[in-house]
Amino acid sequence: MSASTTIDMIPRSGLGVAPLLAAFIEKDVLPGTDVLAEDFWSGLAEAVETLGPRNAALLERRQKLQAQIDEWYRKTPVEDIRPEAQRKFLQDIGYLLPQPDDFKVGVEGIDPELSAISGPQLVVPASNARYALNAANARWGSLYDALYGTDVIDESDGCAPGSGYNPVRGARVIAYARDFLDRAAPLVTGSHTDASRYRIEDRQLIVDLNGTTTPLQEADQFAGYRGSSNDPEAILLRNNGLHIEIKIDRKAPVGKDDLAGVADVVLEAAVSTIVDLEDSVAAVDAEDKVLVYQNWLGLIKGDLTSELEKGGETIVRALASDRSYVDPKGARIDLSGRSLLLVRNVGLHMFTDIVTDKNGNEIPEGILDAFVTSLIAKHDVLGNGVYRNSREGSVYIVKPKLHGPDEVKFTVNLFADVERCLGFTPNTLKIGIMDEERRTSVNLSACIEAARDRVFFVNTGFLDRTGDEIHTSMEAGPMLRKDEIKSCPWLTSYEDRNVRLGVQHGLQGKSQIGKGMWAMPDEMSKMMEQKISHPKSGATTAWVPSPTAATLHAVHYHDVNPFEVQAQLAQQQSDGLNELLSPPLSVHRDYSPEEITEELENSCQSILGYVVRWVDQGVGCSKVPDIRNMGLMEDRATLRISSQHVANWLRHGLVSEDQVLEVLKKMAKVVDEQNADDAAYRPMSGNFGGEAFNAARELILHGRDQPNGYTEFTLHKWRRKAKSSCSIA
Repeated sequence: MSASTTIDMIPRSGLGVAPLLAAFIEKDVLPGTDVLAEDFWSGLAEAVETLGPRNAALLERRQKLQAQIDEWYRKTPVEDIRPEAQRKFLQDIGYLLPQPDDFKVGVEGIDPELSAISGPQLVVPASNARYALNAANARWGSLYDALYGTDVIDESDGCAPGSGYNPVRGARVIAYARDFLDRAAPLVTGSHTDASRYRIEDRQLIVDLNGTTTPLQEADQFAGYRGSSNDPEAILLRNNGLHIEIKIDRKAPVGKDDLAGVADVVLEAAVSTIVDLEDSVAAVDAEDKVLVYQNWLGLIKGDLTSELEKGGETIVRALASDRSYVDPKGARIDLSGRSLLLVRNVGLHMFTDIVTDKNGNEIPEGILDAFVTSLIAKHDVLGNGVYRNSREGSVYIVKPKLHGPDEVKFTVNLFADVERCLGFTPNTLKIGIMDEERRTSVNLSACIEAARDRVFFVNTGFLDRTGDEIHTSMEAGPMLRKDEIKSCPWLTSYEDRNVRLGVQHGLQGKSQIGKGMWAMPDEMSKMMEQKISHPKSGATTAWVPSPTAATLHAVHYHDVNPFEVQAQLAQQQSDGLNELLSPPLSVHRDYSPEEITEELENSCQSILGYVVRWVDQGVGCSKVPDIRNMGLMEDRATLRISSQHVANWLRHGLVSEDQVLEVLKKMAKVVDEQNADDAAYRPMSGNFGGEAFNAARELILHGRDQPNGYTEFTLHKWRRKAKSSCSIA
């Protein structure tokens, strides 16, 4: 859809600009940045003219390589699809590049939240102001609340939450928290469980225990306090770089019954948050795009608010203020009350018609994102906001879906152009490399080298990486069932190499090495059992689906120090390419009709459950019930897996087109029932000609033809059709 067919564009430096965007940039963003409107628009126009053709060439290169890979798989017998053969073939076509000589990153100006502190990371859609504020404020979280409200504390032996406060469950929560304190900040003698008083004496924390007193085993873990030294309101501890606050209030509902007056244990949790303009949002036009930019601006300037109704009252959410304490020497210390905010731009493959070039063509949306999100972030660099985000004066841009080092170099060049246009010091704009496409995985060292002076993280994206693995190897043969793919050698190698190569190239103490999302927000007990594997692997951060999950996952970074793991990994070398080049094929499996139907129904229900909200309601990320009614966090990455998996089985004859359509219709009824209480929901099963159902159908039946298996093009097309219909607001 061309912008010229829908709205009259405003001319700016040879570009056509949607009026809503032009007004936002010129009235809301530019004032206070020391950047003139004509300089901004001319800089954007120059970048579009010079980098636009390179962007197109890189996308063409992707398609050419994929076509060569498809042809090789089609003509190669499955028994000959061995890692060594693939390795040679990929080298011959220039997909697998020579490894660079050993190097270390030279990035500077990285905030400690990314370089020196390990902890959870949130990803939040920029389109939802309330969610964004909640995520930004998730720097600190109540461990008591997180435990009481989740299945980490089971409901046995009278511990069910009930309608009011259950003191039996509360006692279990307190016991869990005290055990945590004993691990994170142990006493010389005794246990925090037996504490009757916390006080400060001779610059030390002293704990009274049943007639005796004891300090901490490590005195320097005492970081500060609030209130009087003899009767503090809060005790601040520090372990593995993260803070713990013991909140003391003998009048509070919990504190009044606690021997030491402890009312809560508050953890420093989501030390960083990605404000997402990509996979978790549905931004298909000027209205949508300006909204996500506005929310990013509000977060950076500190004036974003959101109202909600709760208990008959209107509550206004805003950014949390800093937290103040007195350190052991009596000096005031201030700790940030908010996550360090990063912003995720879109990938190279996305184009937008809210700005058109001199010929009236859509421009690469990633170029627009780089200019606008960086211009907004200049308010932080200049100190214009209520709070500082980056105290180092850096701007952190996560760049998704890059394919290999040439695309990383392109992004580095784009950032340099933005810096020159907007008056930033060189290398102010930092890049987070999402290692979520196979061409990046196999060339990760070269990708890091291409951004060696800007890289602030490398992060595995297991969900998108699986979708790309299926699409890249589409012609090789039918894939294993989705759950079986998780235990394949390529995935283990992928997760392992990401950390080892990051350590090898000097990211430790300079930049984050991260891991992907826990997708089951209601399964916190399982998360606590399994996600400790991330810090144990040496990863300094991992994604979580909610502020509550961030608080719980923070416990893992007290139990395991990833920097110590990295120190051990620095002594080891690993290639792992052979495992990485082993597609998860099911050639030695003979699935029964029942297994095939089960897998197909699972995928189709997942696709429809996500797509119907995306297309009809513009919800890019939400907790979607699966076929068993278990809530799963879904975004375009999970959609890519399911749609590509069904497309693969369709390609190789495990399922037929008629079977797919039959199951889609059956699952549409299931999804309709699951959303029966949503007044804004439009049922799919009464009329299978609606936009949402057609989008799901297209994602599967045309999945092989979608560039790299991406779902964005189909979703955008059908969302725009839905928005243009009279029944969608």
